[in-house]
Amino acid sequence: MLIQGLFYLFSAILVLAALGVISARNPVYSALALVMCFVTSAAIWLLLEAEFLAVVLVLVYVGAVMVLFLFVVMMLDINLAELRQGFTRFAWLGWLTALAVIVEIAGVVWARGGLGIDASAGGTASAADYSNTLALGTLLYTRYAYPLELAAMLLLVAIVAAISLTMRRRAGLKQQDISAQVAVRAEDRVRLIKMASEKRP
Repeated sequence: MLIQGLFYLFSAILVLAALGVISARNPVYSALALVMCFVTSAAIWLLLEAEFLAVVLVLVYVGAVMVLFLFVVMMLDINLAELRQGFTRFAWLGWLTALAVIVEIAGVVWARGGLGIDASAGGTASAADYSNTLALGTLLYTRYAYPLELAAMLLLVAIVAAISLTMRRRAGLKQQDISAQVAVRAEDRVRLIKMASEKRP
């Protein structure tokens, strides 16, 4: 009963944080709401006895990926005033997309005759020597090796795209000229001035 109550509590917080991600007009607040999504998702993983996934979700996504997101948001120099103006202009497209996703999920559940999970039975207890880390690693590097490599390539493309966005030319951007920095001489930057010493009274 306690686990079920905690599940509903964390699920409610997760839904509210997800709504905050898409409704916050400040991108920094949206990223912080996404951090809350990850933390509550990790708590739900803990309730399912998937400790490795919970720890990875907190360490990797909250500790590394979200920091990267915040750096990208800061470096992109987003015009918040223009973002606020376009929020309601494309809201209808967002609602249509959300409705299409909901219809697709409901269609899949209806076609399969439910989720295929007997929620009344509850979860089965794992053995004392069971390691979900070993089971997950075995599946990832045997059965799902190619999807894992594909996901890594997609992440690499996303990183390259983020770097290319930050390197675009815009007004007021100062860029380095490596050849000019290497060719500089001390005489061009340092001027030695000889002054006669003065005796203090």
